[in-house]
Amino acid sequence: MSDSLPLWAAIPIIVLLVLSGLLCLIGGLGMLRLHNFYQRIHAPAMISTFGAFGCLFCSMLFFSLTEQRLVVHELLIVGILLFTAPVTAMMLMRAVVAGDRRAGRPHTPPPPASLTEALPSAEHSDD
Repeated sequence: MSDSLPLWAAIPIIVLLVLSGLLCLIGGLGMLRLHNFYQRIHAPAMISTFGAFGCLFCSMLFFSLTEQRLVVHELLIVGILLFTAPVTAMMLMRAVVAGDRRAGRPHTPPPPASLTEALPSAEHSDD
């Protein structure tokens, strides 16, 4: 096993790691700079996930080349992130929207038109 990584492999790994780190930094800055929850949720949910994918891909490439065998353990982490990150972000957003609607806070997104038409109104109840 060789301790050195060939230059043709080191350059793409370094570039992708720097880009992934920048994406994670942009996601963190987005949380600080954006004004409300509905704007803030997109920065960490999207950009940081892509940054994590880049780091995991670099890890797969580096360890596959240095150990001279295919290393795919990171694919399990990518699969878990791929399924859990959007679901947890959507559940968090729905919980906040429901709480804001109940509290009557301004700037809360309105319910979809199909939902408001399907709900029985208090004016037309037969009670």
